Amino acid sequence: MSLMMGQEFQHILRILNTNVEGRRNVVFALTKIKGLGRRFANLICKKAEVDVDKRAGELTADEIEKLVAIIQSPKQFKIPLWFLNRQKDFKTGKYSQVFAQAFDAKLREDIERMKKIRAHRGLRHWWGIRVRGQHTKTTGRRAIAHGVGK
Repeated sequence: MSLMMGQEFQHILRILNTNVEGRRNVVFALTKIKGLGRRFANLICKKAEVDVDKRAGELTADEIEKLVAIIQSPKQFKIPLWFLNRQKDFKTGKYSQVFAQAFDAKLREDIERMKKIRAHRGLRHWWGIRVRGQHTKTTGRRAIAHGVGK
C-alpha cells in the first residue's frame, strides 16, 4: 500500500481515549471508537467539512478538534435525534450519543437493570444463554454464548 505521506502524517491518532489507525480512510478509522458506526462517522465528517476521502493520519489538529466536538455534542450541530445511539434514556429520558468508555458502562447498567427487574432478556443474560431469539435446541452446544462481553 503506497501512500503519499508528508512530514505531518500520523500513523496512530489518539481520539477520545482510543487509538485510531492513521493509514485508514477517515470514516472507517473513526469506527474504531466504540459507539460510532459508519453512517454516524460519515455524517460527522460531512458536518465538520472534512474530506471523506482523506486518510486519518492527514487530519490537522483543528479538524480533529472539530470532529471530537461534534461527537461529544451532536445535537448542537443539528444531527437529528433518530440518528443518536442512546434514545430516550431510561433514567433521564434524554437523547444522546454514547461512545468510548461510557458505552460499556451504559450497556452494563442496562443489563443489570434487566436482571434486577427479572425481565426475560435479563434472565437469559443471567443464565448465559442466547438472548436475541435464536434457536437453541440444536445449535450452540459446544460453548456458552459470549454475547456482549467479548
